[in-house]
Amino acid sequence: MLSSRIRPGVVVVSAVSLLLLLAPDAPCSACTPPRGAFCNWDAARSRLSLSPRGSGGDCHSSARCLRAAGGQDDGRNLFYPEPRTGINWAELGFGLTTKDTFMAVARCKRGAQWEEYSLEPYGPLQLEPAATALNYGQSIFEGMKAYRTAKGRIVLFRPQINARRLAEGAERLMMPPVPEAFFLEMVAALVRSNADWVPPAGSGALYMRPLLFGSGPGLGVGPSSEYTLVVYAAPVGEYFKAAAGGGAHMRLESDHQRAATRGVGNVKFAGNYAPCFLPQSQARADGFSDIIYLDESGRWIEEAAASNFFCVGQDRILRTPTLGTILPGVTRESVLHLARRLIDAKDTGPGALLGVEECQVSAQDALSSAEVFVTGTGAGLTPVRRLVCGDQEAEFECPGPATQRLRDALTGLQLEQHEDELGWLWDPFKTQCTQGSSLIEE
Repeated sequence: MLSSRIRPGVVVVSAVSLLLLLAPDAPCSACTPPRGAFCNWDAARSRLSLSPRGSGGDCHSSARCLRAAGGQDDGRNLFYPEPRTGINWAELGFGLTTKDTFMAVARCKRGAQWEEYSLEPYGPLQLEPAATALNYGQSIFEGMKAYRTAKGRIVLFRPQINARRLAEGAERLMMPPVPEAFFLEMVAALVRSNADWVPPAGSGALYMRPLLFGSGPGLGVGPSSEYTLVVYAAPVGEYFKAAAGGGAHMRLESDHQRAATRGVGNVKFAGNYAPCFLPQSQARADGFSDIIYLDESGRWIEEAAASNFFCVGQDRILRTPTLGTILPGVTRESVLHLARRLIDAKDTGPGALLGVEECQVSAQDALSSAEVFVTGTGAGLTPVRRLVCGDQEAEFECPGPATQRLRDALTGLQLEQHEDELGWLWDPFKTQCTQGSSLIEE
């Protein structure tokens, strides 16, 4: 059944796999193995009409068609589209690597509820000059990834946390919170429609950017009259491209602050990021990968421009700055959880930790550490080789044994090289149905 949330009149690639289940079983002239483009794939990507159900020709429910669109056959077996051919996945950096994708778009009036969305080819959005996001910065966003795993599945990593964080940010900026079920349904549809852009396992991920902003016009200072939620996607590789083999080089920044005390540093607010451009560009011109912000006193570490900070002391204690003015990162929380699990399991292998602390971390603490790394959806878990603060600097083993142990635990879980005992992986290709306010995986 096609979800009633999807607006009619737009070709919805993710819905095709569901429509195929309802169509007669017959050969599909458009499909050619092994990729087998789902029924009339190229036409759908060009927003052309699909063949009517039951009309013969290109749209039928053969398992061969279903394999390309993703979904389930009558035997309840899941199929995941293969990666596109002819792409040099190993050369991907972190950026808008292609626009040949679909985006999910939803709109909501102030005081109304989020009810429907559409899947459309990636492209420009129409906004009035008086849009609140353009004039007053009423805008937040998220970052998520879909991974192709060692088991051949395509999965998302803890998207429920992204949904909750987006809703909390919306409340802070007086925007209508997006219900978790609606958010997950939108993201699942986006992944399914762009599934052939998910790189092979271990060669990157499909990065998704949910963006929520005030799109209604208004001249006075105040919340918008209408809101738009857009989720777009692009395949990406390493965030710190040069760091892939040798670690990041970071400079501690004391001349600029990322966020103010009692401000919105704990919200993924668009306005937190533009002020980073100047000190970032200055640091990169000096050969650094990025900057790590100190607080207003110039003593305590907060976070990097787009990632959280960790260090492993000579005492084998893992430390990260406490929340407050910094973003509660999904990867940050996951690394803390995995570190505590290793300690609870009495792990004594290389890089074994003796404790975990969320505390104030000074610049001197960091410079005297045994290991340093940063985490984020884009950055993953990136080891830091060199850290500079004024005329002081330190170099670290890269990656150190604890960093390597944690990175193996994290990526091994994301790529299903290890069993997902924590239930953190979410499969957008499983049959999704809404029951009340919950989105159920069958």
